[in-house]
Amino acid sequence: MSVNQPWPSRITADNIGYLAATTAQIWKVHPEEYLAVRSDWVDKYPKAAVALLKGLIEAQMWLDKPENKDEAAKILSSRKWYNMPLPVLQKALKGQYKIGARGTPETDPKLGPLYWSSDRGVISYPYKSLTLWFLLESMRWKFFPGTVDTIEQARAINDKVTREDLWKQAAKAVGVPAKDIPSGSSRGKETFFDGIVYDPENPQAYLDSLKIKK
Repeated sequence: MSVNQPWPSRITADNIGYLAATTAQIWKVHPEEYLAVRSDWVDKYPKAAVALLKGLIEAQMWLDKPENKDEAAKILSSRKWYNMPLPVLQKALKGQYKIGARGTPETDPKLGPLYWSSDRGVISYPYKSLTLWFLLESMRWKFFPGTVDTIEQARAINDKVTREDLWKQAAKAVGVPAKDIPSGSSRGKETFFDGIVYDPENPQAYLDSLKIKK
């Protein structure tokens, strides 16, 4: 099964299972969690919405600094949060994993969690190319029949709910340099471990290339 860190590291530390692969090996700098709030709340409390994003951005910038990993692990290992041994969190945050049934040690920060930036762009920026992918997967598995059935419907929803403007407003407010703020809505083509390519400019070709679907 697929679970987030630090649970795979805890499983390997306890010798009750193993980490087959990291998600970074399956899709480099892949999208994962997202922040979603109701549009009527954003309209009613615009300052609060931006403040929420400001806090998120500042936390991500802090977490991405290597010198803060140990402190973050100490906080998260407490009973209030993950309630697990400190070394497990430290290794998980630093990309120090044992991968495969034989537990081959791997130490590669690129395999570990990235919070602020990478060679694929800013981590938390709401790239429409990535949020569109989630909607395409909804089409693939028919999660929302009658609502998300076509590329046009997916694009319309994506344009409506993906608020790049709010992210940029928050980023500027916390002093993110202009050069670090994405100027476009797309990361371009994404290539998965099996060679399948997702081109946000041609989403139908991506859907057609998938052999497993509902």
